Amino acid sequence: MTSITPKTAMILAAGFGKRLNPLTLNCPKPLLKIGKETLLSNTLKFLEQYKISQIVINVHYLGEQIVDYINKNKFNLTINIVQEKDKILNTGGGVLNAINYFLNEPFLIINPDTIWNSHYLKELKLMEKTLFENKKRKCSLLVVNKEKSFDQSFKGDFNLKNNLITRKDRDNLNCIYTGLQIIKPEVFNGLSEEVFSINRIWDKLIQKNELYGMESNISFLHVSTLDIYKRLLEKYFKH
Repeated sequence: MTSITPKTAMILAAGFGKRLNPLTLNCPKPLLKIGKETLLSNTLKFLEQYKISQIVINVHYLGEQIVDYINKNKFNLTINIVQEKDKILNTGGGVLNAINYFLNEPFLIINPDTIWNSHYLKELKLMEKTLFENKKRKCSLLVVNKEKSFDQSFKGDFNLKNNLITRKDRDNLNCIYTGLQIIKPEVFNGLSEEVFSINRIWDKLIQKNELYGMESNISFLHVSTLDIYKRLLEKYFKH
């Protein structure tokens, strides 16, 4: 079994974080603190542990704060900022806008509002192997059973069976997306729309039975709402 370790990752950091208001009225969500770290620095350090060397970060809402933060802090990574100045491009459009950074090689897409830790490294390595044991595979998501989520309001995004992701039984979806995927740039070929969700890519792959996944066994800590953020801080990051 061979694998091709991705060398590049994209952090999606352009969103408004409205469910974290009023905290995000003056601070972009990726710069919210969890203990001594920000969500963004925690994500960057996780990627550094995984030996990622090149990072792309898209920014829009309060993007200048993220740029200043990157410039003022020393990370042992090459970080490229992609500005979405005129309008936010959504998850899929944001990646397509930065696609030239990925040189036709598989790359990671990661959300900074999941609280990543070193336990995910082993799962990511395993997901990488299961994706690339078959060269035809183009995308793999790390998902988790919704029962493992700290935020119990999530209704589920997918079902997972034999490493294949489906959405057939929409009333009984038991897995949620953790915010981490390995993807090949070719899945964006032929797309010219500027603003679209990554779900459009996933649904197209699901229709062809080509969206793969791996189930995480780690408790899913995700900064989703103001209430959840406060509860996470109280339970895991109280000094």
